[in-house]
Amino acid sequence: MQLPNVTRALLIANVLVFIAQQMSGELWLLAHYALWPVGPHHLERLSHGEVVEVGFAPWQLLTYAFLHGDFAHIAFNMLALWMFGGPVENALGARRYLVFYVVCVLGAALAQLATIALFQPEDFYPTLGASGGVFGLLLAFAVLYPQARVMLFFVPVPVPARIAVVGYMVIELVLGVTGTQAGVAHFAHLGGALVGFALIQYWRMQRRRSG
Repeated sequence: MQLPNVTRALLIANVLVFIAQQMSGELWLLAHYALWPVGPHHLERLSHGEVVEVGFAPWQLLTYAFLHGDFAHIAFNMLALWMFGGPVENALGARRYLVFYVVCVLGAALAQLATIALFQPEDFYPTLGASGGVFGLLLAFAVLYPQARVMLFFVPVPVPARIAVVGYMVIELVLGVTGTQAGVAHFAHLGGALVGFALIQYWRMQRRRSG
C-alpha cells in the first residue's frame, strides 16, 4: 500500500530528526526543541560540557513532536503513524489531515503543560515524541472506521476499532491518574485524542449545516 503524501512526509521528517539527534548529540536538540514546562528557565549542562538555559518557548509546542527518546519510542510511534495515518489521510484529504495532526500535537502539548503546572509544579523535565498526534490519529481512525478490526498487543484476536481505542484511552486515563507508569505523558496522549475528537465533530457539524 502506497502511503499518501502527508503521512509519508511526517514519517520521513520524524526519522530524519531522530537521526540528527543521534549524530549531533541529542541533548542539544532536547534543550532547545523539546517541550519544557512554563515558568523560570533553568541551566543545564550538555554532554560536551556546554551550559545552556532551558525552558519553555512557543515553537516547542510543535517541535517536541519530532523528537524521540530512543529507538523503541520512535519505532512504536512511526508504526502507529504508518498503520493509521494513511487511512485517516485518505478519508480527510491532505489539507484537513495536516491541520488535524497539527491541532492534535498542539492539544497534547497544552494538556501536558497544564498537567505539570497544576499537579507537578515542582517538576522540570522535557516532553517529547509524536504520541499526542498519533493518539489523535487513533481516535480519528476509530471514528471514521468504527467497524474496522485491529490487533492489540495484549489481545490475541482482532477487536473493533472503536472498542480497542476507547479501551486504550481508559487504560491511559487510569495510568495517568494512578501514576503507575512514570515518565510517560498519559494526559498529553489523552489531550491529543480529545482535541482530535472535538475537531472531527466540528467538521461533521459544519458539513451537516452546509447540507
